[in-house]
Amino acid sequence: MLRVRVETPCRPTESPEAVSAAVQNLFPDAQIEIRDGVLVGTTGNLGRLRERIRTQRIRDTARRQLLSGRQGDRSIVRLSKQAASVGVVNFASGGPLGDIVVEIESDDLAAVIDDVAESTVEGRA
Repeated sequence: MLRVRVETPCRPTESPEAVSAAVQNLFPDAQIEIRDGVLVGTTGNLGRLRERIRTQRIRDTARRQLLSGRQGDRSIVRLSKQAASVGVVNFASGGPLGDIVVEIESDDLAAVIDDVAESTVEGRA
């Protein structure tokens, strides 16, 4: 089973609707709540993230990030909220608006990573 949790701060200078839209640009099926200045979303679908990674031609970078963030049956990566606001996947750390922290959990995490960001190295397309 695939479980995806996204979390990002919603700063006082940001519109909650804009922050929600940024998250939904990459996770359109996410069920979103904003509490105490923090947006939390959950979904079981990584289709849009996979699509954007392929379109942007960053599969190997995404794969490295997902593998380096792996801890057992989960992987944690950080995405730029600003880039997400225009539908772009950009792996980040510590942006001024706060990053979108994405936690992917699965009983078969290797298969999920292969699906989202398959390797293009050694003749694999």
